[in-house]
Amino acid sequence: MSGARVLLVDDEPDLRTSTAQALDLEGFAVQELAEAGRVLDLVSFGFPGVVVTDIRMPGMDGLTLMNRIHEIDRDIPVILVTGHGDVQLAVRAMRDGAYDFVEKPFSASQLAEIVARAADYRRLVVENRVLRAAAGQADDLEARLVGRSTAMIDLRRRIRTIGPSEADVLVIGETGTGKDLVARALHDLSPRAQRPFVAIDCAALPPALIESELFGHEAGAFAGALRPRVGKLEHARGGTVLLDDIASMPIETQGTLLHVIERREITRLGSNEAVPLDLRFMATSRMPLEEEVAAGRFRADLLYRLNVVTLTVPPLAARPEDVAPLFLRLVAEAAQRHRVEPPAPPPALVAAVAARDWPGNVRELRNAADRYALGLGIAEMPGEAEPPSRLAARVAAFEKREIEAALAAHKGAIRPVYEALGLSRKTLWEKMQKHGIDKTAFGAADEDE
Repeated sequence: MSGARVLLVDDEPDLRTSTAQALDLEGFAVQELAEAGRVLDLVSFGFPGVVVTDIRMPGMDGLTLMNRIHEIDRDIPVILVTGHGDVQLAVRAMRDGAYDFVEKPFSASQLAEIVARAADYRRLVVENRVLRAAAGQADDLEARLVGRSTAMIDLRRRIRTIGPSEADVLVIGETGTGKDLVARALHDLSPRAQRPFVAIDCAALPPALIESELFGHEAGAFAGALRPRVGKLEHARGGTVLLDDIASMPIETQGTLLHVIERREITRLGSNEAVPLDLRFMATSRMPLEEEVAAGRFRADLLYRLNVVTLTVPPLAARPEDVAPLFLRLVAEAAQRHRVEPPAPPPALVAAVAARDWPGNVRELRNAADRYALGLGIAEMPGEAEPPSRLAARVAAFEKREIEAALAAHKGAIRPVYEALGLSRKTLWEKMQKHGIDKTAFGAADEDE
């Protein structure tokens, strides 16, 4: 596939350069990278290319990089370059999702043939996603942010509206709700989609080095600064910066960040020269920042700069109808990720999952789905709501859970549900109306069968 994009990762400059030149002569658009971590800023759910990476590298190795890429999109082809002693490792990696591998020394034509096949595969994946969306099926955004509840439908609508804009965005939500996925989706829908997406964990930045990490420094700017360093903000030029958990940033640094957002320029430590930045800023917070402002821990002027648009990601407690179909989806994904046969959760289990509280939200539910897919069961979770005390209420709650679980298991199809529950079609419809159950929330078409 001539012109396809290739990210080439290798810490050996000579081999990286020669490989890039060979692929360039074959018509590929090659971008060379010496560090694996930089790839994660460049790939996205809609990335239209291939990653070729060496296995043995300092820092993040090729296998770890592959797993991190597949957390973003399982269908991005990753081709591993191996030494003679790594062939068995590469074969195991193919079982874990690597597209292919090539052993050193390799010919340029051999690698180009593998890359061409991988690029064709990726092109078909992306085209099929577009066709499914055009046919009215779930698009990429629905695949990434699962849920048929009103809250999730509204969230996806707002993301589609805001994504293509240049507006800075503040994403609020409880731990585990998927705030980072929302930020990624906004970036992928924007004109900056092919530029870097750099996520900065504000809680993990070392206080003594936070300004150097963000803004970079010149040689000699402080003790130990032996060479110039480009900061994370400058590295992201042309793309999007996500300030994750912005409330944890020291208030002293917030003033400098405010200056950067207002002027879209930085000054490296030890320099007097301003560097212009073409950036879109996003930030996430687990709590409303107005409370942090009132407590004196967050600058009000920085909040006003960040929240040009504010998106709130709903917790699972606010969309309980999404829990059963989401769990089934996560179990299927976990089975694919772990290369096991996908189990079929019985309706009673799905009903129990749907009835539980999930204070850790989607992250906690995903961990439960992983355990179930691996045959480890689902650990008992604290904080389950007390069942209704009256017998009639308990019976009604049980009936509703059983119907919802059966609908989830059969993806909203009515016939297998009433057959499995031993009901007539009319009785099932009456009970669904009584409990306010909508079959479209479980994947069925809107039209009656």
